[in-house]
Amino acid sequence: MTEDRSGREIIKMNGIEKVYKTGEVSFKALSSVDLIIQKGEYVAIIGPSGAGKSTLMNIIGCLDKPTKGEYILDGMDTNCSDNLLAEIRNKKIGFIFQNYNLLPKSNILENVELPLLYLGYTQKRARKRAEHAIEKVGLKSHIKHRPCELSGGQMQRVAIARALVTGPQIILADEPTGALDSKAGEEVLEMLSDLNNEGNTIIMITHDSKIASRAKRMITIMDGMIKSDLSNGVKS
Repeated sequence: MTEDRSGREIIKMNGIEKVYKTGEVSFKALSSVDLIIQKGEYVAIIGPSGAGKSTLMNIIGCLDKPTKGEYILDGMDTNCSDNLLAEIRNKKIGFIFQNYNLLPKSNILENVELPLLYLGYTQKRARKRAEHAIEKVGLKSHIKHRPCELSGGQMQRVAIARALVTGPQIILADEPTGALDSKAGEEVLEMLSDLNNEGNTIIMITHDSKIASRAKRMITIMDGMIKSDLSNGVKS
C-alpha cells in the first residue's frame, strides 16, 4: 500500500534538540541528534526509561516540534504551522501504540476507516480501503466486532490495519508488544517484519533489546543522544 521510493532519505534530522521548561527550570531531553533513515528500512530505537526515545519518537511522528535543529520528512520541512504539521502527520505516518488507542464504542471497521475520513475520503471509498486493510491483518471475520470482544493480539492487529490504511510513508510503532503475551507479541513482530519485506518503512520504539534485534538496524539513545547506530544483520 506504500509508494515505492526505495533508497531515498525519508527522514533527515540535523542538530535536533528538545528542551522542556517548567518555570525557571529547564531540561534538555534531546541533544545534537543527527539521523538519516532511508525508505524501506526497519529501524529500532532503543533506550532505557528517560533516555529520550519517546521525545525522539514524538518529533519523528510530528506530534511535537524540536526546540532547535532541522527535520525533513520525505522532502518536507516540518518547521511549519501546527495545522500543516498535522496534515503532514496524517498523510505520512501510521501509528501503532502499545495500548492500541482504539475507540471502544466503534467496531473494527469504523476504527480502521476513521483516518481516511479525516483525510476527506468518501464513506464508500474509506470503507473499501479499510476492509482491505483488515483482511490483510487476518481479521476479516471479526470486522463488526468491538475492541472489547477481541484479544490483545487482535486489537494490535486492528491498530496495524489502521496504521496501514492511509498508505503512509512510515509506520511508527511505540512498544508494539508491550501489552501482549509472548505468543501474541511474536505474531505482531512477524507481521511487522512481513510489512517491511513488502517495502514499508518501520520505526519501532522499544526498551527491550531482544525485540529491537528483530529490526535490521538498531539505534541506541541515552541521555538524549544517539550512542550507537548498528546494523543487526537480520535477513529479509
